[in-house]
Amino acid sequence: MQGAPRAQFREVKQLRDLLRDRSARDADGVFVIDGPRAVDGAFDRNAAVRHLYVGEDANASAVDVLGRAVERGVPVTMLERGVAQRISDVRTSPGVFALCDLARATLADLEVGSLWVVIPAINDPGNLGTIIRAAEAAGASGIALGRPSVDVYNPKVVRASAGAVFTVPIVEGDAHQMLDALGARGVTRYAATSNDSPDDPGLSLLRCNDADLRHDVALVLGHETRGLQPLPYDHGITIPMTAVTESLNVAMAATVLLFEVARQRNYGATGALAEGAM
Repeated sequence: MQGAPRAQFREVKQLRDLLRDRSARDADGVFVIDGPRAVDGAFDRNAAVRHLYVGEDANASAVDVLGRAVERGVPVTMLERGVAQRISDVRTSPGVFALCDLARATLADLEVGSLWVVIPAINDPGNLGTIIRAAEAAGASGIALGRPSVDVYNPKVVRASAGAVFTVPIVEGDAHQMLDALGARGVTRYAATSNDSPDDPGLSLLRCNDADLRHDVALVLGHETRGLQPLPYDHGITIPMTAVTESLNVAMAATVLLFEVARQRNYGATGALAEGAM
């Protein structure tokens, strides 16, 4: 882009630090969107994009993103050849980055909404990003993310969410406290399990297609390797599977359960079309 300023050393350093360090993101109040698809997702959802950086050696996909930034009056700065590759954590960087304002939700957000996903702990950014994407698609109210977990604004999470991270409220905090808050306002807390019987013998277990998920519910998902923690739940919930398949990946399980909720709310618990759904 002719006439656009070139990035200074401090800007390049900031981009690199923001991509790698949560503390830098929290201190500056911004994060980096890495890649044209993720930047497009931000523009599609009217996210607060502050600045666009485009490499001189960026691929063809950068052209459309650049045009959208100019239309919106977003400042554009050019990166010299090779710089984007040194900044990005992607092996072959497309050469497009955007600075966007952080928007961390608070515990007050748990006071509203009829479908929450609760993740007491999760480590894999791809899994978290996929769950955020599924939550947006299924119409979830938001995600309650326990600590410690991968940061919501980790660049891999942002990419995997395909833009959903800009619209799905994500509350970060103590999982027990968040489940207590949801339970206090009458939300039924379903702990997802792959077992034939729940770890807690006092907890009833329902198949997802047998549970009535049309009221206010929270779907609680276990850790990728450690499974469910001992937390306040109302019921266990399981996905019917063949004997050969023992369990699903956490993101896959979340997607199935979210769309079972959506199915019931659109068609009723028995599969009949709900009144007024069309």
